[in-house]
Amino acid sequence: MLFRRTRSLVGLDIGSSSVKAIELKPAGKGFRVSALGVEALPPDSIVDGAIIDGGAVADAVRRVFASKKFKAKDVVASLSGNSVIVKKITLPAMTEAELSESIYWEAEQYIPFDIQDVNLDYEILDSATGRDSQGSMDVLLVAAKKDKIADYTNVISQAGKSPVIVDVGVFALQNAFEANYGFDPNTVVAILNAGASATDINILAGSQSVFTRHVSMGGNAFTEAVQKELNLPYESAEQLKKGQDVDGATYEDARAVLRAMTDNVLLEVEKTFDFFKATAASDRIDRIMLSGGASRVEGFAESLRAHFSTDVETFDPFRQVSCDPRKLGVDSVEELSAVCAVAVGLALRKVGDR
Repeated sequence: MLFRRTRSLVGLDIGSSSVKAIELKPAGKGFRVSALGVEALPPDSIVDGAIIDGGAVADAVRRVFASKKFKAKDVVASLSGNSVIVKKITLPAMTEAELSESIYWEAEQYIPFDIQDVNLDYEILDSATGRDSQGSMDVLLVAAKKDKIADYTNVISQAGKSPVIVDVGVFALQNAFEANYGFDPNTVVAILNAGASATDINILAGSQSVFTRHVSMGGNAFTEAVQKELNLPYESAEQLKKGQDVDGATYEDARAVLRAMTDNVLLEVEKTFDFFKATAASDRIDRIMLSGGASRVEGFAESLRAHFSTDVETFDPFRQVSCDPRKLGVDSVEELSAVCAVAVGLALRKVGDR
């Protein structure tokens, strides 16, 4: 979106609990993973998409690249959180040239920041040439705060790498979905990426992103609730959340707490779906794809399935992207697939594409 050059790129997903890096190589008609690394971040280094401890983040990025066989120095990163605004807007029909001249003025009405403080990008979803367009066009507007972009590019530069593209997390998910599942023009898919500190939702109608939402609730909230309720150390609460018994408590003890937290997340997901249905031509969600470490909380997928009576699947970013764990020096691809969807989507980016 914001920095451009040529050469192969590493997808670098800087999340709130870990840094994930993936490099892809063409293989036949698709891709294979040629290098992959994951490094944990100290707690609270990043809070809701804002980098609090730049030194710790730069160290983690350095460690990811030092320990694996990455060839490229150029990096694609992504932003999410409250510093990124993604909005579908309807404008009077105009040419691309007219739109590029007027987009800043139009955007000012929709963006709650000073327009001078953001980098802006947009994509025409419907150019108003259809019979039902009634002289208006749909445009997807994306704005990211310049200071947040600078925070991310600075830590990457500090780690000795070149940030050449800064994308948005929900669109990286969409890239990874397209590469692994393809788009069905008649299907509405909700991709839920439940990370450590937040859950990002991207609703796709066919190949178009029609609604996105950032919910500041993720896996850490589950751990903290278990920790508080059962009076346990953080690490023990983290293990219980994953279904493992620990000293002083069993998974059974944590089940009610986890279920209550899951219900809170489901309420936010339901709100998101209601917002979408109120603004869209469609009032249905055909398929929910689950990604992110927090999506693996015991019982989470089952609760979603029961609540929405919808097909719920685990998002596999390596379904069509081949990944040999032995060559990459990792124990299990299944463990990694929960947290690598954004990094795969970023690694699929090419310099100069939209």
